[in-house]
Amino acid sequence: MQRREVVTESSDATSGTVPGGSTARLLDRDGSFNVRRVGVHWRHLVAPYEALLSMSWPRFLGVVIVFYVAANAIFAAAYELCGTSGMTGGDELPFYWRCFFFSVTTFATIGYGHISPKGIPAHSVMTVESFLGALSLALVTGMAFARFARPLAKVQFSRQAVVAPHRGGWAFMFRVVNLRKSQLIEVEAKVLLSRRLPTADGGSARRFLPLGLEREGVLFFPMSWTVVHPIDRDSPLYGMTLSDLEACEAEFIVLLKGVDEASGAGVHTRTSYVPRDVAWAKSLVPLASHVTPDGTLLLDVRHLDDVQ
Repeated sequence: MQRREVVTESSDATSGTVPGGSTARLLDRDGSFNVRRVGVHWRHLVAPYEALLSMSWPRFLGVVIVFYVAANAIFAAAYELCGTSGMTGGDELPFYWRCFFFSVTTFATIGYGHISPKGIPAHSVMTVESFLGALSLALVTGMAFARFARPLAKVQFSRQAVVAPHRGGWAFMFRVVNLRKSQLIEVEAKVLLSRRLPTADGGSARRFLPLGLEREGVLFFPMSWTVVHPIDRDSPLYGMTLSDLEACEAEFIVLLKGVDEASGAGVHTRTSYVPRDVAWAKSLVPLASHVTPDGTLLLDVRHLDDVQ
């Protein structure tokens, strides 16, 4: 079997890539890439839509609240600059707070009518704010809908991978389980071995090599799945030890993708294992399962990370 190696980094300083000797992992355990680009214009790095779509719900709601309060505070200051003659009603409140709460009713299109603008300057500010308020409400609503409609894979990988005896030989393996109630179908796994190897010019280059799997996909994913790469003579791991993996800064990059049965949309997730995450000459503890009196099969995922 012919193996394909892909060179993605070089030690040549003119190539703009990462020099040899780095021990940082390329992919964190949570699936985020541990890469920061420099020398890129700021306009290519500013992506508010992607940031708002990918951040957590608490952070998203925090950003919306901060924007809402800040926008009303700015417009309140604009109304205050129009002077006391530019606002009628709400005399029981300090003038700035009259302006602030009028801004809230205008921005949110509530329109109680208790406080109202007076004069061309205040009406001009109100016109601008009513337009921006309606636009902001549409954008936030659309973003919230996009976040709800975007299916995410809630898949848990075992904390450790193992190199264990397997069918008379050895194999690299890890385990994965779906934590959501909705099912994943047509699930596929891909594993890449990233390692740094010496080059002819005396430097080093990071190469990515796909690892062949015993089973690359499953049609249904109701239980756990142990992903297995047999270490045979065609495997790049053949004859290697844990020290060899550490020496070449090896990293196992995992991509799992499938189709969410409820929405019909494609989902994916990823993680990686570095040598310290690999238990050598150990095996994964089988997950306990039993059948309930009503015929339901129960799978205990609390021992997903256990090795023996």
